[in-house]
Amino acid sequence: MSIPILFVYFWMPVKHFFVCIFFFCAFVSNAQYDQMARNAFINADMQEAFDYWNINQPNLKFHSSFKPYLSSTFSQANDSAIPFKFYAFKNFFFSKMLNEKPEKRIWYNVQAHPVLDVESGYDLLLQKPIQSLLGGTHLKVNINNDFTFAGTVYGGKSQFPFFLDTSIAKKRLIPELGQAYGKTGSPYTFFDFMGYVSYSPNNNKIFNFQLGRDKHFIGDGYRSLLLSDYAPAYPFFRINSNFWRFQYNVWYTWMYDVTYANGIKDKFKNKFGSFHYLSYNILKELQVGLFENVIWRGIDTNQVRNFDPNYLNPIIFFRPVEYSIGSSDNSFLGLNLNATLFKHLKLYGQLAVDEFFLAEVRAHRGWWANKQGWQLGGKYINALGIKGLKLQAEYNEVRPFTYTHGIVVQNYSHYGMPLAHPYGANFRELLGFVNYRHKRFELAWQGMHVLVGKDTANSKSNIGQNIFVSYNTRSMEFGNKTTQGIKTTVLQSSLKLTYYLVPDMNMRLELGYIQRSEKNSLGYILQNPYFYLGFKTSFWNSYRDF
Repeated sequence: MSIPILFVYFWMPVKHFFVCIFFFCAFVSNAQYDQMARNAFINADMQEAFDYWNINQPNLKFHSSFKPYLSSTFSQANDSAIPFKFYAFKNFFFSKMLNEKPEKRIWYNVQAHPVLDVESGYDLLLQKPIQSLLGGTHLKVNINNDFTFAGTVYGGKSQFPFFLDTSIAKKRLIPELGQAYGKTGSPYTFFDFMGYVSYSPNNNKIFNFQLGRDKHFIGDGYRSLLLSDYAPAYPFFRINSNFWRFQYNVWYTWMYDVTYANGIKDKFKNKFGSFHYLSYNILKELQVGLFENVIWRGIDTNQVRNFDPNYLNPIIFFRPVEYSIGSSDNSFLGLNLNATLFKHLKLYGQLAVDEFFLAEVRAHRGWWANKQGWQLGGKYINALGIKGLKLQAEYNEVRPFTYTHGIVVQNYSHYGMPLAHPYGANFRELLGFVNYRHKRFELAWQGMHVLVGKDTANSKSNIGQNIFVSYNTRSMEFGNKTTQGIKTTVLQSSLKLTYYLVPDMNMRLELGYIQRSEKNSLGYILQNPYFYLGFKTSFWNSYRDF
């Protein structure tokens, strides 16, 4: 793409956005209200700010491992702990207050957030330009602090570099966004929405109830082995309770299995999930969380089950319930830990247990049903005495067949995407991050090294990496080892320079370069460099390292 065309390509949306800014700023209100029921965006840019605040000023009320964060839990968040410009914790940009006079019993706050992502890049492997355009809007309405409605609608057309496109073309699914429409070789068209209704009765900080279509994330790391935001949004009902040093979340979901649907919605299969997460702040600097879930299909051999009322109880554990009803549903447990040290360092870790038989673990026979994963990582803010410098390292390992099930519909996935780690199972991963933010600028580097064991193409063997294959087709009972199969090494390094034009709406310019390398034990080698320039206002995570 030539420089003049590129300039026009980016300037037109920029110009329209600044017109919007001028228009909306006329309606911005400076009134201060303490909204209790809104969710913070699950977004890496926002998470940077939360990390600096929580690590520098730990407290007994905030629970960093469950996202999205509820505004009542970070109402005391201090912007002064953040040494750079960011989307403020209490953000009133593009907002208007109504009925705000003291004698009015009901007041309203309306906030709009335009969404526009424009990206133009070049794939050096294919030697062709790559373009992407996403547009939409986010609207939030708050009533009397205790009620919030938020909704986001977006759609667009996108192309992807070769190393991403190969996976998307095969599944016709875009991570985080859902179904990809269009012919192979053409830009993919997509459309999706998410939102929620949230209510905290009588403006309290103890109970919150939410109904919506959105995502959740459990953990303090970049990845999660328990629940991540990699899959598309799903319908849910959630109860959030905060008391003393505890936070307890219970939520119920309606998901889809699209494994054999080929994009035909009539062939989508219903699946449901029930999730519990209990977090306890032992100290300001030490937090532990317990996670459990069960996934079950909407149709079994006897009947259409729909939502099973046996899993509505928000207190009991699933295993006793499963045994009492003779269930073959899919469940697993998880542990999350984090510790803050010296107001600069956070150590974190996770343990995911899909199946666990201590006798077999001790026997070291590689039994296929020993299905576990673990994570260990650390974050170091204001590193080496440099304000705004953050270092992070993370290691993830998941054994073969973890997250799988004998009935594919009941695996740990939604809409063709894993609910935990994007690589599924049977892998080892090492991640590194260096972020430096100063005022409106950010320079970020990310490195990834993954060793994953894969099946032979078109093979009937099942060595436990692909969670969309029944574990009943496994190749062997014993002798299973992590990364068994075709050993595939993935190396990826990315460098990104960001300038935040308007931090309060996450409006930014991005210039980035990604180098992807992949090789396996059969001799396959891929080298795929890609660079891009983007103008963006989106506020969700977009993964390019799967």
